[in-house]
Amino acid sequence: MENCQKLMPKPTRRDILRASLAAASLTIIEENAMNAPSDISAITDVAGIKVGHFTDSRRPTGCTVILCEEGAVAGVDVRGAAPGTRETDLLDPLNTVQQIHAIVLAGGSAFGLDAASGVVRYLEERGIGFDVRVARVPIVPAAILFDLGVGDAKIRPDAESGYNACKAATTAAPVEGNAGAGAGATVGKLFGATRAMKGGIGTAAVKLNDGKSSLIVGAIIALNAVGDVMDPKTGRVIAGARTKDGKSLLGAMNAILRGEPLPPMLGGTATTIGVVATDAKLDKAQATKVAQMAHDGLARTINPIHTASDGDTLFAVATGRSSRPANVTLIGALAAEAMARAVVRAMKAAKGIAGFPAASDIS
Repeated sequence: MENCQKLMPKPTRRDILRASLAAASLTIIEENAMNAPSDISAITDVAGIKVGHFTDSRRPTGCTVILCEEGAVAGVDVRGAAPGTRETDLLDPLNTVQQIHAIVLAGGSAFGLDAASGVVRYLEERGIGFDVRVARVPIVPAAILFDLGVGDAKIRPDAESGYNACKAATTAAPVEGNAGAGAGATVGKLFGATRAMKGGIGTAAVKLNDGKSSLIVGAIIALNAVGDVMDPKTGRVIAGARTKDGKSLLGAMNAILRGEPLPPMLGGTATTIGVVATDAKLDKAQATKVAQMAHDGLARTINPIHTASDGDTLFAVATGRSSRPANVTLIGALAAEAMARAVVRAMKAAKGIAGFPAASDIS
């Protein structure tokens, strides 16, 4: 039979060189992919973390609980001038108790701190808490935001709300947007509430993996800021103060620079609150530093931030599940990145309500 098979040409030195370079490039790409941070869905991808929401159907408000039932080291950093908090002094590295069991984020202004009492009850019923011999005392820091101007101010999160949020807590990625502590959140209030937009709750995380061990840093944020919200990748304002006709984004900082006068604002009528979590092992001083660095994520995405009317508060939690040695600078940098991503996700997930359009409603 006639042999119809075509003979392959003998490779030249140039062909061999090209193949070698291609193989080397593929190896570099694979190594970089192994070492580069990659998106993880939510803060609940951090081992030892559960999240649950309670959203009040009577008006837009609610609370969000971050459960660390096996205990976790925590720190806190408060940057806003009008905070509403519980148990933050306990997180000072000089103070005795070393672990917390939950963190509560709530709407309702100072009234919303009551939600933490329900979380304490939930944990006590399950024998979770700091052992003082005669009882186990759950350690539950909390922070609140102001959403009383959205709907009936008499309706706000209470102890039962916190208890129900615990019952709803899972390791699944939590609902984003108009849920939990973000249900009544608004943004862009620098020129008055009538020109503001809908805020919300968002979560994100990043992961490092060197092939031997991994490190996850996640964030969850209830976004209720005075300032505008920007996408740090583009520098573009995606939500915030609107023009007087309400149809377009004003660009608050540009308006300030043009000399547009600001209306008087009441203190404590905003606030962005959140948590960053990692599976690394940290002590309280290190966790406090991570909380400080995480605020950089807010600075990249909210302008102005930490105003006289904001009580911006971020907690940092370390569950200690990773075998990777702790590098506070690395973890803090990833915390800021995760926080910035969570802010953007909160805005993209938010849905407009009466008087407060969402980012998706304004072109």
